[in-house]
Order: sequence, then structure tokens, then C-alpha cells
Amino acid sequence: MENSIKLTPLHEWHLTHDANTAEFGGYDMPLWYASAKSEHLAPLTGAGLFDTSHMAVVLISGPDARDLLQLCFTNDLDRCIGKSKKPLFPGRCVYGAYLNPSGGIIDDTIIYQLEESHYMAVVNAGMGGRVARHLEEHKDNRNVEITDLTDRVGKIDVQGPLSAKILAGVVNDPEKVFERFPYFSFKGHFESRSSLAEQVRLIDGTPILLSRTGYTGEFGFEIFLDRDATVRLWKMIIVAGRPFGMTPCGLAARDSLRCGAVLPLSHQDIGDWPFINHPWPFALALTDQGFGFTKRFIGHQALLDNENPEYTYAFVGKNLRKVSVGDPAIVLDADGKQVGQVLSCATDMGIGRHGEKIYSIASPDKPEGFKPKGLCCGFIKVNTKMASGQVIEIKDKRRKLEVTIADDIRPDRTARLPIKEML
Repeated sequence: MENSIKLTPLHEWHLTHDANTAEFGGYDMPLWYASAKSEHLAPLTGAGLFDTSHMAVVLISGPDARDLLQLCFTNDLDRCIGKSKKPLFPGRCVYGAYLNPSGGIIDDTIIYQLEESHYMAVVNAGMGGRVARHLEEHKDNRNVEITDLTDRVGKIDVQGPLSAKILAGVVNDPEKVFERFPYFSFKGHFESRSSLAEQVRLIDGTPILLSRTGYTGEFGFEIFLDRDATVRLWKMIIVAGRPFGMTPCGLAARDSLRCGAVLPLSHQDIGDWPFINHPWPFALALTDQGFGFTKRFIGHQALLDNENPEYTYAFVGKNLRKVSVGDPAIVLDADGKQVGQVLSCATDMGIGRHGEKIYSIASPDKPEGFKPKGLCCGFIKVNTKMASGQVIEIKDKRRKLEVTIADDIRPDRTARLPIKEML
């Protein structure tokens, strides 16, 4: 039987550098190289390099592209940028999701507005075709062209406070590239025929789309480029990153970093249940009052009519011990009653407790001599409302742990810092 597992352009590099690999989203991906712990710490203290070419890209273009996205996307493109809720405009991007009519997740996504009527959606591994079909099914008579670029675009993430300094060694005119580059903005294009391609080119002339986004909670960038140039760029970044101690990182670190940053994993922390009552309200077109929506979108009525709500919360433990979600793991209230399930549980090795307070290895006010021992963290889904600071128990077949409901987990994350501070 033919092996159906897909490979990214960097697969051979991973194998020759002793990566421990496993299937994820239909792709054979590196879990870690030498140490998942050191790979987790790299984006907190320096920089980490991630192969993310398993992610999929879908282009949505035409006079009615925005109208179609407004129907299919949970966020409101007409009021989503900054505290003043400005409309999405070329050069900016926004997070949200596609829902089915029952309000459950098809996939989460970041929408990039490339030009006036040209958008790019970045979705999870294996989901490009599914999202493209979803958009096609709902375009009706709209003048829109939908192009699934699955496995046709390379993607590499550089994450950590030294990311810009490292990338300055591989892009042309770095001072111009990094000027005025706020969080959730981007420059350039991965297609040489695009009028945007001249905004960012590598030192060898290759055009890239450089996005100030990521999945770690730390300062960094996602890079989109021609698939055939992926290995070449990876090697260029490896060389540029050596003086800065940059570390190639696998999916294990990506998972633990995103848990500490309170970021969901699609089809695990968000899934085929109503996409509401969770830590990510910024993904929804909520009114300023926090109830009701500013527009109609597929699934919105199911969210409003939800009669048996479930609630998703982030949690943090007392130490690095964690439970296995695959057991499965359950949630117990103060009376020992089962009230839900554990969706994700990982150990953020960059944080620890000093007294009652949590510090990060990168916290500027961390106590002298502080060395993080790690804290377990993740997400639960329960059938009852809970409050931040509430103590509960999570349990698998081997152990029971006391954890605390949290609004936030890893402090002093760098993702939103002004870029001037990072250069």
C-alpha cells in the first residue's frame, strides 16, 4: 500500500539532523531534535526556527471576496483592527474561524488582506481543500475566485526576541523592511508576479511574504515563499542565526509554547461544538457590550441559541507534572464530581512559581537566581461556569492534579512589543 503520509520540503534536512518525527495533520513532522525543553526555551530567550510548511494557504480574490469572507468568517472585517476597531486593510491580518451551521469549528484561520479585493487565508495542515470547498459552497453568485495552494507554498517561522536581528541577515534592505511593522501586519508576497513582491526580498532575490505573527506568544515572524526555495531559506537562516544561538524546534515545543501563550489547537481545544464561551472572544464579531454580533455569519445563530452551553478555560498547575489527554483526562469540581474533560495539557518549561506568583524566564522582574522548573498548563471544557483563580482537579488513569483556572499563563510575552525594542 502506498504511503499516504506527506512530507514538507525540509523533511530530508530534519532526518539528517536527527529529528524525532511523527505524523501530524497528515505530514511526517519533527517533534524534537536533541531536547524539547531547550527548543521550548529558545523562543523565550533567543530564537527558534520552525518548519511550518504543513500549513495550507487559500487565496480568495475578486470584487465580492470580502463579502464572501464576511459570511464565512467569524470576525468582522469591517471592525477588527486595534482598540478603535478599524476595518481590515491591505498589509494587515486578523484571526478568526470558519463555522458550520451548528456553530462548530471547520477550522481556525488568519485572514490577510493582500490588496483591495485579494485575500489570503492560512489554515491548518490538511485543511486547505476543506476550507476551499466550504468557501465555494457558499459563494453563490458572488464574483470570487478561490485557489487552494496546499503544498505549493513553503512556510518557515522564526520566533523569539532575536528574530528580527537574525532575519536582518537574510533580507534585502532590512531597515526599510522592519520600519513600521506592528503586530499582525505583513509585507511582501511569495509570488514574483505580484506588485507586492518588491516589498521584501531575500538577499538572493527571492520574494517572500513576511508576517509579524506566530504560534508561540513571542515576538517573531512567519515567512511564506515559493516551495522550491524553502530549503535554501532554511539554510540561510541557520547560518544567520548561529551568532545568536538560534535553535531549530519541533512540534513538541510548538505545542508547549502555544499552551503557555493561551493559544488553541484547532480540532482539539476548539472543535465540533459551539465556538463560544472560550478564552478567544477576539475571534468573534462581538458587539462592544460583549453579547450579540455586529454581523451575520454562518453559525452565528447557533451560537446565540445555544441552550446547553459548555465553557472552555485555560488552566495552570502547581508544578511540571501533567495528565495525558489520550487516557482520556477528566475535570473534577470541588466535590469530586466530573464536570468536563481536559482538551490540552502540556508543560511550559519557561515558567515557574515564586511564592504565589508565576514568573517567566524572560520576566524582567524575576527574582534573583530564578530558574523555572516548568508548570503544566492547557485547556479544559466543562459544563459549568468557572472563575479565574478557581481550583479544580484534572485526572487521568495514572494521576490526579490540582490546577487553577487562569485568564493568562506565561507572563511577559514579547509578541506585541514595539519592533523598535526588538532591533
